[in-house]
Amino acid sequence: MAQQQVDGARRAPLSRDRVLHAAVALADHAGVDSVSMRNLAQELGVVPMALYKHVANKEELLDGMVDVVVGEIDPPADGADWKSAIRQRILSARRALERHPWSSRVIESRPKPTPVVLDYLNSIVGMFRAGGFSVDLTHHVMHALGSRVWGFTQELFPASPLPEDPETQAAGFRELASRYPHIAEIAMAAAHDDESVVGQGCDDEYEFQFALDLLLDGFDNLHRQGWTSRGTGS
Repeated sequence: MAQQQVDGARRAPLSRDRVLHAAVALADHAGVDSVSMRNLAQELGVVPMALYKHVANKEELLDGMVDVVVGEIDPPADGADWKSAIRQRILSARRALERHPWSSRVIESRPKPTPVVLDYLNSIVGMFRAGGFSVDLTHHVMHALGSRVWGFTQELFPASPLPEDPETQAAGFRELASRYPHIAEIAMAAAHDDESVVGQGCDDEYEFQFALDLLLDGFDNLHRQGWTSRGTGS
């Protein structure tokens, strides 16, 4: 039965939507570097030339894959205040990208946003404007959010696996502390503070939400103060 379903799917008429979703599934399973017209054609049970009726080239395929992921982001919440609505949308974007770990890398690589991407960004800008933010403040707010609007950020201290041997770990921390005492101080606190909210090590989700809430609260304060790029309003 399972083989019949696979064969039936392969015989289904090819469409742009089917090609893009198959490419996303291939990237999820084997990594985005495995996505090529040849490999994708093999997954779909067609000849590579059949794909070019639906996507012109690899770059258009990658654009379409990003559109599929962005399409998984929840729509804006009805009736929510601007801060809650934006927080909900960004955290939904984060969940979408976490389902497709390759997608943040591809989003960053795109030289030009697609209409689907622009629709999402326009929605975020519109939420700030509906909340009473000026064009001036909204412009700077979007720069401050940066990639967080997609639910990801570049970590300042990339995580690396610790040696399993406790003595080797301790020796490594001592060497770090001797050369970079302030970095070691926060690294050791994260590694050993069982009572912290984050717990042992850094919790990526907690850290992301911490930074997002800090930014949103800061934006709110600037808005209430009548901030402008030329100085605080009256």
